[in-house]
Amino acid sequence: MKFGWINLFGGLIVAIMLIPNIIYAIKYKGEKNLCKNKLMNVPEQVSRYACIILMWLPLLVWEFGFSTKVEALIYMFGNGFLLFEYLLVFALHLRKRTRMTSLILAVLPASIFLMSGLLLHHWLLVAFAAVFGYSHLYVTVQNLEPKDE
Repeated sequence: MKFGWINLFGGLIVAIMLIPNIIYAIKYKGEKNLCKNKLMNVPEQVSRYACIILMWLPLLVWEFGFSTKVEALIYMFGNGFLLFEYLLVFALHLRKRTRMTSLILAVLPASIFLMSGLLLHHWLLVAFAAVFGYSHLYVTVQNLEPKDE
């Protein structure tokens, strides 16, 4: 199975993932990032946007596709499951923000990006997903920690 030079399914995944983030940004307007470590904040943001772009655009890959039908099924159903979990946890998080929902929401997007990159053999996406996963979790934990004033 081939997607060609643009992965519309990947673009749809990203669009769906952005919807609760937009709602969150509106609901908690003005929320500050408590993580002051630029060596983590910058890679988090760069890798976040790189993953968003690489999910639908095959930079350094000729076209999106799978080696086997099993990979295609895992990609479709795996991403569907992770995306469902992401939306469910985000809905819970919007009602009551907890440490657990924050941590789960830090891991799920990176998992979607990483699984997509591995199954599509898109190694640049895999690399950025790994950086995003580590840095996003770090920044999330820093934002959860009480700060001494």
